[in-house]
Amino acid sequence: MPEPVAPENTWKAPVAPGPLDASVRVPGSKSITNRAYVLAALAGEPTLVRTPLDSRDTRLMLGAVSALGGGCETTPEGVLIRPIAAEGDDPVSVVLGNAGTVARFTPALAGLGARAVRFDGDEAIRRRPIAPLLDALRRLGMEIDDDGRGAPPFTVRGQGGVRGGEVELDSSASSQFLSALLLAGPAFAEGVTVRLVGDAPPSEPHIAMTLDLLRRFGAAPERDGTVFHVPPARLSCPDYTVEPDLSTAAPFVVAPALTGGTVRVGGWPERTTQPGDWLRGLLAELGQEAQLDADGLTVTGTGRVPGATLDLHEVGELTPVIAALLCFADGPSVISGVAHLRGHETDRLAALATELSALGAEVADTEDGLRITPAPVHGGVFHTYDDHRLVMAGAVLGLRAAGIEVENPATVGKTFPGFVDAWAGMLA
Repeated sequence: MPEPVAPENTWKAPVAPGPLDASVRVPGSKSITNRAYVLAALAGEPTLVRTPLDSRDTRLMLGAVSALGGGCETTPEGVLIRPIAAEGDDPVSVVLGNAGTVARFTPALAGLGARAVRFDGDEAIRRRPIAPLLDALRRLGMEIDDDGRGAPPFTVRGQGGVRGGEVELDSSASSQFLSALLLAGPAFAEGVTVRLVGDAPPSEPHIAMTLDLLRRFGAAPERDGTVFHVPPARLSCPDYTVEPDLSTAAPFVVAPALTGGTVRVGGWPERTTQPGDWLRGLLAELGQEAQLDADGLTVTGTGRVPGATLDLHEVGELTPVIAALLCFADGPSVISGVAHLRGHETDRLAALATELSALGAEVADTEDGLRITPAPVHGGVFHTYDDHRLVMAGAVLGLRAAGIEVENPATVGKTFPGFVDAWAGMLA
């Protein structure tokens, strides 16, 4: 059972006073920001990244780029990234925190230099899977010492470059393994050809996002089913603008479904590879109205939600918010396709089943998802396990249930440091 929580370390999630009428803005996409930072670090000239997310995860990525020899400068227009210069041979360390993108995207960059680079972070990152990626990097010519753990801490001993070439990869636990190899591929002497083995990676949209950013930076990735090829290339993208984070927008766009009224999310892109765009179709399926125009997305809700059967394999990061929403549905719901969530910031399936049930809902975790039987939700502490998406789920619960005390709301700083204030503003 979770440890007792001090009252000063909780946030009382506000109850919606009635139908909403609000406009909100969410910060830049974490997934896009950190991919753009990696590619900018590999480019042949500086890159200005506009409207990036400023959060713990993205600051950790900037710290990694700096440790590896790149330059990072905050300007009034955005963040200016200067490419990594493979100079020096003194050992350095990269701090991972609990950032999966940093842990998975930066080891390949360390192989391009000539120094030993140690990677370590929070206790939680040591439990997140990375062994298939490390094994693939070894086969591509990198020297990595992890004492057989297949997890941080580990050390990459740079040899002044990475051979690259062909490699098989099991990316079924995380699409980030595949993205890590593809993002680094342009800097490998032979590029990279990745043949996927095992089950399909989760979150196809994130793979499409990686391929799209590679093209934006001048690479020429190719895909033939489960085979991906990225040839060597000199990258360049002097000016890049990051889209708003649509997954971070999830609690705001589902709110009217529980409260009625309207919420407008500014800047929602008309075309995007972000998995969060799937929310528009979900809202329609649940009987809500979602209209997209040049100004953004306008959601008008009914205040009632039907039960649903949802395969969230491609959009697993939305599961916590959707599960909280379905606790108030008119009938039972089933979420499937998200077994990989057991290896995220925490075992999200077990955490959701435990915490939602503790507050009155009947929620069971299955082999690959959740089974939700709505029941009256009451107040109490909602433990968040240092997981930003669980903070957002707790906020959604609070819309309809008084007395929800969300543990450690500051952990939402991983993706949206201003979330609590923005949430209160929506309800004002």
